[in-house]
Amino acid sequence: MNKCESASRYPCPGMNRRQFLRGCAACAGAAGLLSRPSRLGAADKSDSVRIRIVYSLHAAKQARPDWPNIGFDFGPVMARINKVLADRCAGFEFVSSMANGPEQAKKILEDKSAQVDIDGYLVYQMNCWNRVVQTMATSGKPVLYADFKYAGSGGFLVYTAGFLRKRTPNVGFVASSQIEDLVEAVKCFELVKKGGSVADFVAATARVRVARTPKPGDLVCKADELKTLTPKECLERMKASKILAVRDQKSGPAAPIMGIPVVRVSFAEVNDAWKAADKDEAKAIAKRWKQSATKVEGVSGETLEQSAAMYLAEKAVLKKHGANAISINCLGGFYGGHIHAYPCLGFHELQNEGLVGGCECDLRSAATMVAVTALTQGRPGYISDPVIDTSKRQIIYAHCVAPNRMFGPKGQTNPFEILTHSEDRQGASVRSILPVGYMTTTLEFAQEKKEVLLHQGKSVDNDRNDRACRTKLAVEPVGDLEKLFTEWDRWGWHRVTFYGDLKEPVYALADALGYKVTEEA
Repeated sequence: MNKCESASRYPCPGMNRRQFLRGCAACAGAAGLLSRPSRLGAADKSDSVRIRIVYSLHAAKQARPDWPNIGFDFGPVMARINKVLADRCAGFEFVSSMANGPEQAKKILEDKSAQVDIDGYLVYQMNCWNRVVQTMATSGKPVLYADFKYAGSGGFLVYTAGFLRKRTPNVGFVASSQIEDLVEAVKCFELVKKGGSVADFVAATARVRVARTPKPGDLVCKADELKTLTPKECLERMKASKILAVRDQKSGPAAPIMGIPVVRVSFAEVNDAWKAADKDEAKAIAKRWKQSATKVEGVSGETLEQSAAMYLAEKAVLKKHGANAISINCLGGFYGGHIHAYPCLGFHELQNEGLVGGCECDLRSAATMVAVTALTQGRPGYISDPVIDTSKRQIIYAHCVAPNRMFGPKGQTNPFEILTHSEDRQGASVRSILPVGYMTTTLEFAQEKKEVLLHQGKSVDNDRNDRACRTKLAVEPVGDLEKLFTEWDRWGWHRVTFYGDLKEPVYALADALGYKVTEEA
């Protein structure tokens, strides 16, 4: 996960003193000034509710790969949020600042001259892993924590679950793509100004969030003929499988996971196989992909051929080791210059064939994919970075890899597009336009916990938003959306999604493994 680096202060547009941000005037742009608290306008208005907005992000314009994407300009986004809050929150005054991590957040709190009459904080998670909200929560004042969808969502989910688990008494949250939901949550600060407790504020934000979340829709799903193995048969298939873990330059045997053998393979071995891939065969595969895709955008013919050569390299390494699954530390390998093509399209192809291509050398997710692909006799799963949007009552599974044969190698296909990898706008990746109307089951098997995490939902949409990863399957969860906020701190961000109602066979497999099942919704 990316750590904070540098940030610069964003000069917000001027507004009148009742409305907004006199203290957010343009600065020199130095990182050291980023967290300097600014003076509140109209400080003589003791009846106003005074809120400090703290944007948690690397910099106003993103200089490196990360969600939402390299080059993203947060300036217009922050300006819009600032203006909408100023316009729609009568009796409020706001001051805006930025922080890229705990040090700058601490500076905001330590400037006593700027904290006079501050009634609370709105912390907006704009990049995933900038740890700012934790520091602001130590103020003891009411904190509203908000997610900028497809930008800060990973940290938002993990950190929110942590607050909920610890019963942090002063943090409420909002996870909506609709700014109207943010506005209504911000208005809850007024309760404290009128003499209510911080607990009253947190409870009010929860009531607003629940009230503004749509009621469950029609969860009747399309027919889906699913055939599964018995737990005993599945365990035998798992033991006969093998996962190749490509994390760094080390190679050799590794500890099995869930009874599945694991072998470490070096970047160098994969890269050598990529160099040795047959050029004519790679060209033919690239041509087939280009003809099959409904769109190829931003990806050159050369890049497509390099991706095809990486697919051939994956196949060659799998064959050499007698394996049916490979998981590659793709970002570390690509950014470190150890591999020279993203494995995304290769993983797409492997998944369509009933094999396993797993992202980011996430072995827990790769083992989940091996187990459930075996259980379902060939149905692929895909790893994702989920996002929750209460305004639509949806969880969205976002990643730059997904198959387009979600019902197995002989099942129906769905359209797909070939685009650049989203975070850095390089290489080639996949936007799979996945089937809607079907029941899905999303899982993680954790050997170290002897536990399976499970939730289900009906596939309802494919979001083509340009921010963050390319494939974005939107699902309406079955069960309690509020409960779905609670497990991310224990399990991390990744989940693996499969088509089909797998609840009963997964429970049976968990029993055979001696694992318990936790339903997170």
